[in-house]
Amino acid sequence: MPAPEPSSSLPLCDYERVGFLLRVLINTVAIYFAATVVPGLTISGVLPALGAGLVLGLINAIVRPILVVLTLPVTLLTLGLFLFVLIGALIVSVVSWLLTAFVSDRGHVQVITRSDARRLPR
Repeated sequence: MPAPEPSSSLPLCDYERVGFLLRVLINTVAIYFAATVVPGLTISGVLPALGAGLVLGLINAIVRPILVVLTLPVTLLTLGLFLFVLIGALIVSVVSWLLTAFVSDRGHVQVITRSDARRLPR
């Protein structure tokens, strides 16, 4: 008796395409969100954000497998615990970036204001 077919109409290769497109869209939304939140970072529209999301998706699709292969000996040696180090480094870098963005070197919260008024020379 033949094995039952999966309930989905998409073959396996289409799942990979959908996953890649989903990553590109998530990168696009993240880039567009970052441009609205971070001062000084601008995007001229959705199309440039989509292009940047596509580039990041391609880089992740190419670089990630290479990094997994290069770190495979350490991952095997630590029985998979090295993957948590990579995830931990990502979390630490994001938290560090947020702290650096909002807290000065002296530990004070910085409020940056801009004044359009011109000062007169004394």
